[in-house]
Amino acid sequence: IMFLQMMIPHHQQAIDMSELAATNSQNPELLALAKEIAAAQGSEIVMMKNWLAKAGASEEMGHMGHDMGGMLSDEDLKKLQSSTGKEFDQLWLQGMTGHHDGAIDMVDMIKNAKNAEVKAFGLRVIADQSAQIEQMKKMLAQL
Repeated sequence: IMFLQMMIPHHQQAIDMSELAATNSQNPELLALAKEIAAAQGSEIVMMKNWLAKAGASEEMGHMGHDMGGMLSDEDLKKLQSSTGKEFDQLWLQGMTGHHDGAIDMVDMIKNAKNAEVKAFGLRVIADQSAQIEQMKKMLAQL
């Protein structure tokens, strides 16, 4: 439950970051990736909220004090929002790579999950986001 409560806002920030690409980037590959990330993580949020509802658990994390690795700070988000073109592309790719790394680290919380659906979801997060990290590293190298 804690994993889901943490992963929902983590995914939401990735969606928020991806939505900025539509107005701040001209890079077709980045725009396509941002759209892919927003769509996938949007549907995953719906799934996670449904699991929490089924478990009778709140979506709120409360004050657990756990670290959600890879989250951009408010300052980082403001810088991303105000940048355009190549500067935006570089900041977005660096930020999203770190964001994905953080999500992959968070999956460690459910490595011993008894719920097969949640465990399978964690494995998909690792596979999908690892592949996207590799793509983003190549894109950064080409900037």
